[in-house]
Amino acid sequence: MHVGFAPLFQNLGQPVPDHEVYAREMAMADQAEGMGFDSVWSVEHHFTDYTMVPDVVQFLSYMAGRTSRVQLGSMVVVLPWHDPVRVAEQVAMLDVMCEGRMILGIGRGLGRVEFDGFRVPMDESRDRFIESAQMILQGLEDGYVEFDGRIVQQPRRDIRPAPPRSFRGRTYAAAVSPESMPVMAQLGVGLLVIPQKPWEHVREDFEVYHRVWGQAHGPSSTPPDPLCGGFFFVDESADRAEELAYRYIGRYYHSVMEHYELAAGHLADKQGYEYYKSIHKHIDKRTADGAAADFVKLMPFGTPQQVIEKIEFIHQTIGARGVMTHFAFGGMPHEEAQRNMRLFVEQVMPEVKRLGDQRGPLAEVLA
Repeated sequence: MHVGFAPLFQNLGQPVPDHEVYAREMAMADQAEGMGFDSVWSVEHHFTDYTMVPDVVQFLSYMAGRTSRVQLGSMVVVLPWHDPVRVAEQVAMLDVMCEGRMILGIGRGLGRVEFDGFRVPMDESRDRFIESAQMILQGLEDGYVEFDGRIVQQPRRDIRPAPPRSFRGRTYAAAVSPESMPVMAQLGVGLLVIPQKPWEHVREDFEVYHRVWGQAHGPSSTPPDPLCGGFFFVDESADRAEELAYRYIGRYYHSVMEHYELAAGHLADKQGYEYYKSIHKHIDKRTADGAAADFVKLMPFGTPQQVIEKIEFIHQTIGARGVMTHFAFGGMPHEEAQRNMRLFVEQVMPEVKRLGDQRGPLAEVLA
């Protein structure tokens, strides 16, 4: 199984200057290749202390120059916040510079504070995402962009530097709502899963995704193997792991609820976000602390053996052939995050890498 490292750059409550958070997490990212991780990833967010990477491709370009082996993944570039022509150019340029090490992850976004900050109506996000994705993905194959859509109107222009290799099999999309599954299948992209709901519901979503994939691309076509992110807390003591997982992963989920305003109920009225009405109801029923506890239960925390078993469960449940690991979040002290990461590397990662077999396009991309 492929194992990636994904720094978050959270600064909840801003206890230290933002540049100190960057210094600490960049140091962890610099260690990733030497520690044996297969990839480094970054998450795009804007305007708040939730996650402070406003330009994923810029971060990955820096890491491309700092490394020689690891792959470089975006989880994700939020397409409605960008000019799709620029995204196609940036992705092509990075892939040329890093000699094909990029894994492209795309998404459509959820935070009202971000949509408002970019002056983009949330009701248009699904159409903007689909049209942008269609143009970018086809453009990376053809070497030029051109599109005549309802929102995206793009005259033909060449992408320079020209993309020298295909992105098929190494493009993924974040999908949470069941309504997103057919969209991602029709686009021909793999699924990037961040556990947020019971695994039986995730399994049902995958059934829809695979059915639509077969209809859109033919029964003999195989989608890329899914990748799964997660908030990890590993400790030799099961009791300490549980206590601190609920503290730090729980705090992280409180920041999710705050950043996305999940308790506000406004998403139910936004076109394309109807699914989040159920999340609002869940939080209202369980309270914020209860919803945070439910989120923690989905995450890989515990002793090294417990974490290995939880990753095995994810692998068996959705066929995941890769995990992206977060080790610093929720106000966790830097020393604790470093310890967390080192113990994972020493006692968990060797066993995880032995899980499963890689097949299809992912085997070539994540070799």
